[in-house]
Amino acid sequence: MLNTSHALSPQAILWDFGGVILTSPFEAFRTYEREAGLPEDFIRMLNARNPDTNAWAKMERSEVSLAEFVALFEAEATAHGHKLDGWRVLKAISGDIRPQMVEALRRCKASFRVACITNNMKHGEGPGMARSPEKAAAVAEVMALFEHVVESSKLGFRKPDPRIYRHACELIGVPPERCVYLDDLGINLKPAKALGMRTIKVGDPDVAIAELEAIVGIPLKD
Repeated sequence: MLNTSHALSPQAILWDFGGVILTSPFEAFRTYEREAGLPEDFIRMLNARNPDTNAWAKMERSEVSLAEFVALFEAEATAHGHKLDGWRVLKAISGDIRPQMVEALRRCKASFRVACITNNMKHGEGPGMARSPEKAAAVAEVMALFEHVVESSKLGFRKPDPRIYRHACELIGVPPERCVYLDDLGINLKPAKALGMRTIKVGDPDVAIAELEAIVGIPLKD
């Protein structure tokens, strides 16, 4: 979704991490669903049900340990008629770096404030366990490009709670109406747009980069 109604030039670019800088976990979820004989998008369905109180939400607000999450998530799946391996689902979250997005981030950083807003788990848990040391180091190098990384696991609230977007704006000292926000989930874009941000829904990363180029007015790729 691209909002082109704003007249003010942007001062900051805010980025989701998984599904934007990293490839989306949804395909990995589907691969596991096929392997386990689960309905397609069953995992996404579980994540979307009771989004403020389900196991996934509790994990990303650091209200439960990983072991507690696995037990809760598996129980939610059973309640909806299927069995799954919660640990296997966690490993599917670890995506691959999108080089073209990193290059766009680097170029934006030269002209704009940049920050990351991510729903995540406590440091050292979750997707990081599924990464090789080399991959973990590469992810850490990308994260270091951001001036601030706003993490749900540290704040105790998560997207789409409007507080997390306001907090990011306060950290970088830029009002929402001067920010552009990229995310792969529409539910996370809606509150950002309501606060006045221009928003880009990331599906095809090259399409999203072209949309961002049109807003920022500088080349973001070779």
